[in-house]
Amino acid sequence: MGFETVLIANRGEIARRIIRTARALGLRTVAVYSEPDASAPHVREADDAFALGGAAPGESYLDAGKLLAAAEATGCDAVHPGYGFLSENGAFAASCEAAGLVFVGPPAPAIDAMGNKAAARKLMAAAGVPCVPGYDGDDRADAALREAASAVGYPLMVKAAAGGGGRGMRVVPGPELLDDALALARAESRAAFGSDELILERAIVDARHVEIQVMADAHGAVIHLGERDCSIQRRHQKIIEEAPCPVLDGALRERMGKAAVTAARAIDYRGAGTVEFLLDADGAFYFLEMNTRLQVEHPVTEAVTGLDLVALQFRVAAGYPLGVAQEDVRISGHAIEARLYAEDAAKDFLPASGPVYDWRAPAGEGIRVDAGIDSGFEVSPFYDPLLAKIIAWGETRDEARRRLREALGATVCFGLTTNRDFLIAVADHPVFAAGEATTRFLDDNDLTAAAAGPPAPEALALGAVIDHILARDDARARAVGVAAELLDWHSGGAGESRCRYGGNELLRVRPDGDHRYAVSLGDHR
Repeated sequence: MGFETVLIANRGEIARRIIRTARALGLRTVAVYSEPDASAPHVREADDAFALGGAAPGESYLDAGKLLAAAEATGCDAVHPGYGFLSENGAFAASCEAAGLVFVGPPAPAIDAMGNKAAARKLMAAAGVPCVPGYDGDDRADAALREAASAVGYPLMVKAAAGGGGRGMRVVPGPELLDDALALARAESRAAFGSDELILERAIVDARHVEIQVMADAHGAVIHLGERDCSIQRRHQKIIEEAPCPVLDGALRERMGKAAVTAARAIDYRGAGTVEFLLDADGAFYFLEMNTRLQVEHPVTEAVTGLDLVALQFRVAAGYPLGVAQEDVRISGHAIEARLYAEDAAKDFLPASGPVYDWRAPAGEGIRVDAGIDSGFEVSPFYDPLLAKIIAWGETRDEARRRLREALGATVCFGLTTNRDFLIAVADHPVFAAGEATTRFLDDNDLTAAAAGPPAPEALALGAVIDHILARDDARARAVGVAAELLDWHSGGAGESRCRYGGNELLRVRPDGDHRYAVSLGDHR
């Protein structure tokens, strides 16, 4: 293929995803890992592994020098960056090329062209790609932004020029809130991206976030693989994505696809990339940004096209023609992906960390799971709390939605608080079920209460029985010569125990013979 050994400069589910395709192509893989990830699944699954040391990203997965040293030490001749970390860092791509390594991604100039939102907006406007009205002038001082805001109009978006992923971004409903938004966005952008430059864009209210997947090779071929609707977002972070978009018809898909291909050609793109648009209720669409990497949500595109995007990345990086023409792309059925995070919806989505005592991924027809964890894995507070992606495919959108709902219900992640029940609440909501959700969906529908409801009486009963058995066995271990026949009994008869969880009523657990227990909770038995 032009290279034989690939360093995977990432971790978690995306590292495992890349390993899976690399192995199918006969490529050797080398994982890298930080100290908290020493026993991570991606480390075990790779052919070789290299310790980066450290814990924080800056000490490990964001340290380009350590990654290049790992590639040299393990005999790698290619690097796949996955997504996040250094995947959209032009300097890292250039360093890989300078070191004689094939960078499985776009050329450094293409990454840099889209890395700054202000420059990207100007470039896209010049190429004829429709852009959201806004301000991307050279004067980025607060005074200039205040003046420009009046011309842009409210509501508007304050956005980090160098950023992405919702960081350094604020919605400003009116001029009285602009100064605070500028200060907060600058501080967040400086911390996340090392730059406090900002741009302004008109806020397109009640829009859909629709992105087009593009693929390009070094021989002049650029195609798109259809769209994904990523409108279900929390604080500008996607949590559920689907393909195709419920409201796109063939004509609009063709127009948006052509715009995305134009954007890729304008920067001499190569590899997998995503051009993101806002789509308003009237069918007008506007360029947001281009992600010059593989997206978290790429599995839904794979599900409806039958194409392996990572395999295409490897093929293009090796210098081969894409091998797929635009007329070869066919969309079949519907796919929806839900991101399972270690976070507490009831506590403002506070990230969670700790051990995963039991992980059981759902299975079934049309179900795919990309997970970065397994039972016994310790989830670290140092990295993004994404645990797994649950993907469901169906002949129709509703079939895919119902399969996703059932798969989420069958997902077990014992030991950590996750957003699973929140995702179920989204999948069950009639607005989402009807395919009518826009980027305002979670603002208009507070689903945290539904996701954080009280435990069912059956769950409380099971917990009470487990506590009873643990306490009983602990007492027996500290006693002398207690026969097994006497467990759950004392001189007064059956050994009842009592407990209470939080603000719930008192639970009474009473042995009922033959390893059965009767649990009373108020009037429930």
